[in-house]
Amino acid sequence: MTLFPDSLLTMLTESIIGRAVKKGLIEIRTHQIRDFTLNKQKQVDDYPYGGGHGLIMQADPLYLCWEHIRSCHGPGCTIYLSPQGKVFCQGDAKQLYQDYEHLILVCGHYEGIDERFIEECVDSEISIGDFVISGGELAAAVVADAVCRLVPGVLSDPMGVQDESHWNGLLEYPQYSRPEVWHGRGVPEVLLSGHHANIDKWRHEQSLERTRIKRPDLYQLTEAGCQNPPLR
Repeated sequence: MTLFPDSLLTMLTESIIGRAVKKGLIEIRTHQIRDFTLNKQKQVDDYPYGGGHGLIMQADPLYLCWEHIRSCHGPGCTIYLSPQGKVFCQGDAKQLYQDYEHLILVCGHYEGIDERFIEECVDSEISIGDFVISGGELAAAVVADAVCRLVPGVLSDPMGVQDESHWNGLLEYPQYSRPEVWHGRGVPEVLLSGHHANIDKWRHEQSLERTRIKRPDLYQLTEAGCQNPPLR
């Protein structure tokens, strides 16, 4: 649900996600909120009650758009992309993929959306970080990409996702490719040994050390055995 469908389609019809759409593995639909207004001006915003800066997206066009999507595709999970939401992480992507057949992503604009729509229709609020951007489209693309790449067949190597940063709470180990020596820097000997058990051990140790140095917050959670809190 967006006021700028073309911007979302541009981001989500390229590269890995774009190829998955063409193969029919996933489906991404954009819904122009203005199409669900009841006035000739296609107005979707108005001044806030009580005064204040900017404009607020009205509840009715949002609701009519949301109701149309649900009538066509079923309830799914409605997510409002908001700086007040839970900060999105890999665990959330896994949860959304496992729990729902489809997601309804609501992209806000201006100074936000009418609180009554959130109260009545939104299941979860998600943020992509502690900062504010001009609209929800970038955040929606981030969430869609993170969830869609978990669908079987989207990635050429289905096991590859499990080696990536954040899958198990750790950062990914260092990676190397040809040439063997570049600018005087060689590839670690263990990776040239062909001894897979030693390679796996080295990679795990590197993941732990990288996480400890670069993301001590994640390292402490891993050491404590903490799990990602649920979205709801």
